[in-house]
Amino acid sequence: MIARNYRTRSGSGEIDIVAWHGSTLVFVEVKTRQTDEYGAPSLAVDAEKRQKLQLAARDFARRAGTPPERTRFDVLSVLLGQAPKIEWIRDAFGRRSG
Repeated sequence: MIARNYRTRSGSGEIDIVAWHGSTLVFVEVKTRQTDEYGAPSLAVDAEKRQKLQLAARDFARRAGTPPERTRFDVLSVLLGQAPKIEWIRDAFGRRSG
């Protein structure tokens, strides 16, 4: 892990975790819910949230000198409760690059 709660200077986007996975720069969005009454936590990563994540990721990757083809977006879905459930969705946006 190389960064947590990274925000763009303009404040228009935030990434929960930035980490290297081999030569791939991975941007991880963490979503946590108490129950699945309204669906899995990962469903909260809608088009608007995705756009903000991508904006922040482009900013971070540019500053790190990492080309877009060496980046990936993951979602960590955490459902709390009696038996907590954690699901790591790799390449959540379906554009595996590196």
